[in-house]
Amino acid sequence: MTLKEQLEQQKTGFMTRVPAEIQEEILRLVKEQQQSGIDFGLKEGAQAPNFTLTNPLGEQISLYDELAQGPVVLIFYRGSWCPFCNIQLRAYQQFLPEIDKLGCRLIAISPQSPDNSLSQKEKEGLTFQVLSDPNGHVEESYNLLYELPDYLQHTYKKLGRDFAEFNNTDRWILPVPATFIIDKEGVVRLAYVDPDFMKRMEPGEIIDQLKKI
Repeated sequence: MTLKEQLEQQKTGFMTRVPAEIQEEILRLVKEQQQSGIDFGLKEGAQAPNFTLTNPLGEQISLYDELAQGPVVLIFYRGSWCPFCNIQLRAYQQFLPEIDKLGCRLIAISPQSPDNSLSQKEKEGLTFQVLSDPNGHVEESYNLLYELPDYLQHTYKKLGRDFAEFNNTDRWILPVPATFIIDKEGVVRLAYVDPDFMKRMEPGEIIDQLKKI
């Protein structure tokens, strides 16, 4: 089953299980972002900002240190509470041997706390770098960060989700999901950014693009 098929299956489950009024509030933000005129994310040809973030083991991981060893596939996702994100990360994990064979690195970033990232790595069996950006500084530098509006904070609280607590920060922030391929010179060679959190880039497309670098 392709990633798209898995995501469609999850979307069907979302539409079936989640009450209509909650669906409406969650999808309201997607529509607002799509219609806002905001151009989220870095564009192809842009220089990727360097960053240093902590992985679940407390190690400091720098983008440019990783780029010194080869191109990087950089993923921004919402968190382990998001089933669409988990499906994406598991799909990318399956393609990790091919990514490694091409001399590339895979890095995933979310605003969740390192403890939650550790739990996710163990639960999903992820062997690539999963980094925490709880204050959203890196997500902001990649033009992906947004504050959840009050109405959506209220909706998620009804679902038992407090993102400020989950991310161990005082802000309700999330990134627009995105995937970037960055070459060794730090140039964005491919950018996939979509406010619709139910859509993600197919791993096969990533492999095809990496072969061109």
